[in-house]
Amino acid sequence: MMKLIPERLRRRSEPDPDGTMTLVDHLSELRYRLLVAIAAIGVGAIAGWFLFDRVIDLLLNPYCDYWRTVPRGVRATRDCALFFSGALEPLLIKLKLVVFLGLFIALPVVLYQIWAFVVPGLTKRERRMAIPFVLSSVVLFALGALVAYWTLPKALNFLLGFAGDQFAPLLSADRFLSFVMLVALSFGLAFEFPIVLVFLLLAGAVTTRQLRDWRRGAILGIAVFAAIITPSSDPYTMLAMTIPMVLFYEGAIIVGRLMKR
Repeated sequence: MMKLIPERLRRRSEPDPDGTMTLVDHLSELRYRLLVAIAAIGVGAIAGWFLFDRVIDLLLNPYCDYWRTVPRGVRATRDCALFFSGALEPLLIKLKLVVFLGLFIALPVVLYQIWAFVVPGLTKRERRMAIPFVLSSVVLFALGALVAYWTLPKALNFLLGFAGDQFAPLLSADRFLSFVMLVALSFGLAFEFPIVLVFLLLAGAVTTRQLRDWRRGAILGIAVFAAIITPSSDPYTMLAMTIPMVLFYEGAIIVGRLMKR
């Protein structure tokens, strides 16, 4: 495997057993990890290219469900469809969604590269958590994306129907897909919240006692965070993000107690 990587792109040296590395070694390690992550996303994007049509049909379902509720006399089109206004827009739309799918497919590799980059600064016990970290991060990100898709119909009904029955939707493909990807990404990142808390507990940056003392402020902060990070800012999406994050916060306290932190 290493023979296939050009000499100038390889890591300069392996970290010492005690985890010490020079600045040059850190930069070489960072470059190596970035290249592996980008290559994994590229491979995932190739798979995403072939999944494009199926994913588009899946993402269109919530919009088409709302479109069918619009009175026929008000509908702007005969069939449920998205639109584009420029000659290059279809290509850009497909590339954007394919890269997003590539990131989602390559997420285990990307997360492992992030973990491997910070491993030299961790203890041997913490290094053993690489696989649980990657697996739990992938599962939580996927769960966040599923929750985002589950809330999408309610969010669209609220947003598109806010002006009343006198208005009919005529959505551009680029804006709609960008909106859906941002919602999925925001939920995926938000659902990594317990991983961050557990990592801080392991690193000794916080304690369970502090988390308990900060509970009220944390709940307020979570609500504000959900209001800011969700692209739609509708009540359904905000609640769908706020409630799990509060539960994750309480779960991190329980995990911290079990770890005696």
